[in-house]
Amino acid sequence: MPVSTALHESSCPPLQWPKRMYFLYTLGLALWLLLGTPVWLLQMRRHGKHRAGLRARLGKVPEQLRHHRKAPIFWVHAVSVGEVLAVSGLVGALRTRHPRARIVVSTVTDTGQMLARQRFGAENVFYFPLDFSFAIRPYLEALRPQLVVIAETEFWPNFLRLAHAGGARVAVVNARISDRSFPGYRRVRRWLSRVLADIDLLLAQTEQDRQRLLAIGAPAERVQVAGNLKFDVPPPEPPAIVQQLSSALALAEASPVIVAGSTVEGEEPLLLRAFETVLTRHPRAVMVLAPRHPERFNHVAAMITDLGIRFWRRSEWQPSRSIAGRVFLLDSIGELASLYALATVAFVGGSLVERGGHNILEAAQYGVPVLVGPHTENFRDIVNLFRDAGAVRVVGPAELPLALQELAENDAERKTMGQRALETLQAHRGATDRTLQALERLLAPVINADGRDVASCVSTNETSGSDAAGLKP
Repeated sequence: MPVSTALHESSCPPLQWPKRMYFLYTLGLALWLLLGTPVWLLQMRRHGKHRAGLRARLGKVPEQLRHHRKAPIFWVHAVSVGEVLAVSGLVGALRTRHPRARIVVSTVTDTGQMLARQRFGAENVFYFPLDFSFAIRPYLEALRPQLVVIAETEFWPNFLRLAHAGGARVAVVNARISDRSFPGYRRVRRWLSRVLADIDLLLAQTEQDRQRLLAIGAPAERVQVAGNLKFDVPPPEPPAIVQQLSSALALAEASPVIVAGSTVEGEEPLLLRAFETVLTRHPRAVMVLAPRHPERFNHVAAMITDLGIRFWRRSEWQPSRSIAGRVFLLDSIGELASLYALATVAFVGGSLVERGGHNILEAAQYGVPVLVGPHTENFRDIVNLFRDAGAVRVVGPAELPLALQELAENDAERKTMGQRALETLQAHRGATDRTLQALERLLAPVINADGRDVASCVSTNETSGSDAAGLKP
């Protein structure tokens, strides 16, 4: 379905929502932040969360963003680690296609920020501003982006309105509507349709996601299916720990190796007990345990200690130390994806408890057999594809110990599952190329035009009363 080239007929399109609705939304957001302040202050004190980038989130544009050559700016927003990984190939393709353009990337989480800085350069990465007019405008005025690309489904009304009004083409890529979110979106369809009108292009992961976008009010002519960018993410460059750990495993004749990644609260006790079961028949087994959230590293370490299981923290381990029969607690960021290559069996977390699951592709790309729990709503389509192909096994807490042991001892089944995983991955690649082509069609009128003053649109809409949409500085 071709993208309409008449989406920006006027140089400064009118605001889509009535001012009153923006005011009520912004007021609600402000109250939510105010009521949540005690919790965030506690998390900031205990774990350091929310402290990093606070000024940037409130509208203080980092100096490195102010110094850019007179060239097109493309703003890519990726919430956290998963989205950063998903858009990595797309960012690289945009850089190749538009060498004069500067591509800047915003994130919300600290872990996403760290990975984005590694992938795209610290000078191009910043924290996404809070969805208040006073926080958003400084970024739009400093960057004047021609293109805004949002990964998955980040529908921030004030940001979308101001970016669109400022002349940027706005696209949501890798879009998905989860089972959990869909009913809520439908209940506010009348209002959400106004927000979606500020998006020029929505590229859905699947046909089901496209239908859901239409059901919540997205204009049909702007919605396409492009596939899932996560299928195109290449294996990362392995960090030094991969070779060090591989050598240590070989030296200790440690086997099997179970890599349990992206685990969340409530899962570690189940996994550790399952590992104890495996140890009864395989005393030289190793479990690489990687909690999803860094603030939980110390808590999980204390839990392993209480259970009496021998373990090393990655931050304290030395390659000379024996690893057989132990848990290797991965208390680091950005190394998990590469360590799946060492796995005999992988478990992908967030799925034994009701958290929606995490990305199984990071493990599957190494031809590793993958286990997940029953709660995989966030990755329903990927998991269903792999399950239908016999490339992933879904287990409950009671089945987990036996499933780990069976796969550890069945070489033929592991090889078959791994091969099916690789074949399924290969069959569903290509979303990056399709996404790039759609963005190129969206950008064509802008690139071919003589150019115009983006900031003038922002200023015009500010003076027309849009200050009601946010809090004044």
